[in-house]
Amino acid sequence: MAHCPTKKKQYMNLKKSLIIGILLSLIGLVLWESFWLQQGKYADFDRNKALWAVQRAKVENANPNDVVLIGSSRVLFDIQLNEWEKETGIRPIQLAIPGSTPLPVFHDLVNNSDFKGTILVGVTPSLFFSTVSDKKGSWKSSQSKVDYYYEQTYAQRINHQLSIPLQKNLAFISEKKGIDGINLKALLNHIKIGKRVKNDKPSFPSFSDIDIDRNVKMTIKTSQDTAFANIIKRKWSYKSTDTTPPKNIDKKGVLEFFRKDAKKFKKKGGNLILLRSPSTGYYRNKENNFYSRPEFWDILLKKNDAKGYHFEDYKAFKYLDCPEWSHLSAKDAQFFTTELVKIMKADGELSN
Repeated sequence: MAHCPTKKKQYMNLKKSLIIGILLSLIGLVLWESFWLQQGKYADFDRNKALWAVQRAKVENANPNDVVLIGSSRVLFDIQLNEWEKETGIRPIQLAIPGSTPLPVFHDLVNNSDFKGTILVGVTPSLFFSTVSDKKGSWKSSQSKVDYYYEQTYAQRINHQLSIPLQKNLAFISEKKGIDGINLKALLNHIKIGKRVKNDKPSFPSFSDIDIDRNVKMTIKTSQDTAFANIIKRKWSYKSTDTTPPKNIDKKGVLEFFRKDAKKFKKKGGNLILLRSPSTGYYRNKENNFYSRPEFWDILLKKNDAKGYHFEDYKAFKYLDCPEWSHLSAKDAQFFTTELVKIMKADGELSN
């Protein structure tokens, strides 16, 4: 009985320490979040495999009236889901992946799903015609998302769902990379110690915002701040010019691989649409130099007997400017999407 007061005192001290620890942690989190908000940072969803997998899962229950978007970053930036839905009443499923070829995603949709609605395939020449090898980066980037969709565990699914409220409301946990990264891992990567690592490659800033359904918009800063856009341009053209030959072009392999899947998709009733989004400056010159329209775009349409939309064919699109050579500003992307859907509907490619 003599030890009871001592145990009670120990318990009270432990409880007090726990409360103080929790309060200090909360104060620290509030101050840290406030600091980054004052620096102009804001909450944003992570551009990770889990976010992509959620959209891929929607395909399993999609009907013939639905639309799936695949391609690289130009489809992400240039096709705005809100505008598409306003014109058609249908919100597309966004499965485009930056810096990658859409071939693995198209192959998965055709061979591993019953989807027979509309698939719009964005054709960025340097990525679309790059490779059919699973050893190349542009292929692995896409394939890794597809693999994750099939291999993700229940724990990973739950973890993603639980993280959504945090991602939606806290800036400091953002997984943005490059010079904009502010989570612990990114901040540590910013630290330079002497000259142990020599890297003169320009840092890459984030220049887009993403919604939970992967609707992406270019930031206002990118479209209005020329100096900032030039940082991105320097990254795109690092140690390269518009006359520097691309490292990877496998035109024959890509055409054969894609044709097989396109034929199978159309045979089961699917509607295939190809899209060539705007590009300017360095990228447009490089595409003209190494991916001439007659030898690449026209042959792609002919071999697949597919409907294609090339921005150069329409006066409204021909002179759209890409602030950093490869993607449209948010305002221009909204215009591009609205007008493109109207053209497709007039052609009977989309339901009214």
